[in-house]
Amino acid sequence: MKAKTVLITGASRGIGRACAAQFAREGHRVIINYKSSRAQAEALAQELKQEGAYARAYCADVADAAQVRDMFSWIAAEFGGVDVLVNNAGVACTKMFCDVEESDWDAVFDVNVKGMYRCTRLALPYMVHKKNGSIVNISSIWGICGASCEVAYSASKAAVIGFTKALAQEVGPSGIRVNCVAPGVIGTDMNHALDKEDIAALEEQTPLGRLGTADEVAAAVCFLAGEQAGFITGQVLSPNGGFVI
Repeated sequence: MKAKTVLITGASRGIGRACAAQFAREGHRVIINYKSSRAQAEALAQELKQEGAYARAYCADVADAAQVRDMFSWIAAEFGGVDVLVNNAGVACTKMFCDVEESDWDAVFDVNVKGMYRCTRLALPYMVHKKNGSIVNISSIWGICGASCEVAYSASKAAVIGFTKALAQEVGPSGIRVNCVAPGVIGTDMNHALDKEDIAALEEQTPLGRLGTADEVAAAVCFLAGEQAGFITGQVLSPNGGFVI
């Protein structure tokens, strides 16, 4: 297996962290992007290095175009470019729609959609040159079916799906695959604000009777990025325990 350079945005915790660990343990060079969780990102990089993997934590806010450009300039100098891009960085906004200010809406879309756009746009030239590459975008089950009090988040994650399907059509002739993972309710920090009753209700609505894990989502991401998924592009894989079929 040839080692690839893998960039995972928002990789200091949760699904991003699990993705970084799995890619590293498969022998790839992993760049752990983070915005503010420096201690967690550095600790993960050190942990993976101790296991013999290449891992580097890199601070860049995907909502800041200049920081994203600097990150990709560093990657180009070190490795030539990114072979696998996982657009995972995301933020939520849990409010009644009438309470969502325009600034809230913009903040969600600037990370969840424009952050994906910024990173993908800078990753693609290297992939096109090599006639090879894989992009996996992280959406959400709420991007498929919507969620009450999460209109901004649901809309942004639906946009991720549309972006994935359209870009897959455009870059397929260049040997680049673009896919999407839309997780169900996963036991990560993003859902820690839910109380026990909410968690119990979500578990009850899930046919498998539990929340998913970050490692289970990471397995889906690594599959789509890997050679076994070589004829898969423009698809949405939703590990959701049967919540939506």
